[in-house]
Amino acid sequence: MTALPRVLDSARTGGAPTATDRLLSVLAAFDHEHPALCLTDISRRAGLSLTTAHRLVGALTAWGALERDESGIYHVGLRLWEIAALAPRGLALRQIALPYLEDLYEATHENVQLAVRDGSDVVYIEWLSGRSAVGVHIRVGARWPLHATGVGLALLAHGDPEFQEEYCAGTLASFTPYTITDPARLRRELAGVRRTGVAVSDRQVTEDALSVAAPVRTADGSVAAAVSIVVPQADAQVPVLVPAVRVAARGISRALGWRPERT
Repeated sequence: MTALPRVLDSARTGGAPTATDRLLSVLAAFDHEHPALCLTDISRRAGLSLTTAHRLVGALTAWGALERDESGIYHVGLRLWEIAALAPRGLALRQIALPYLEDLYEATHENVQLAVRDGSDVVYIEWLSGRSAVGVHIRVGARWPLHATGVGLALLAHGDPEFQEEYCAGTLASFTPYTITDPARLRRELAGVRRTGVAVSDRQVTEDALSVAAPVRTADGSVAAAVSIVVPQADAQVPVLVPAVRVAARGISRALGWRPERT
């Protein structure tokens, strides 16, 4: 899911990379598949010379954004976690939502997820899973295309109409034979999500899993996140799952200040 990072090219205008672009490319070299890197790997993945990478890595390490272990391997530093915790769509939202996610998990003992939209991707900010729950390719911080997941469909369906059309007209990545890759079908799916208030993603990411998702709203009624439950496809009882997911989404929404009678 993660492509090799490259130097940010001055907002893709074709200009020479700035110092900020190079600094960010060093941080972008780290991802879930590459949480620990040596200096040579950082240089290669960031598209920088070894000298430039060494200078930037040194500055980031001194500030606390990176940490270096005894073997010379670099990891993301706690300073970045401290700053990320201030993001209103990250840790703050997770803390508000967690009691409702835990209730949903206790009622089902299946995978429970909370996600937000970032551009054309869905980003998972919380995930609860039991030992016997179906295996999923999800972790906190993971990204997936919007059209392939339940939470992504719920978020996309309530996005700006122009963005929806742009997304549907783009390339729709396929992960299984069941992944939605036809723009017309995706538009119908999104209309159904808006009509019913829930999204169902059936075997789109893996052929053994089905997810049911519902949108989470803020005080003004806008959709800020989505909550979902992922179950084995063979045993899925969607009519039973829908009310449970709706209750969790409504609980989080009310905790965020949403009042249906006002919207």
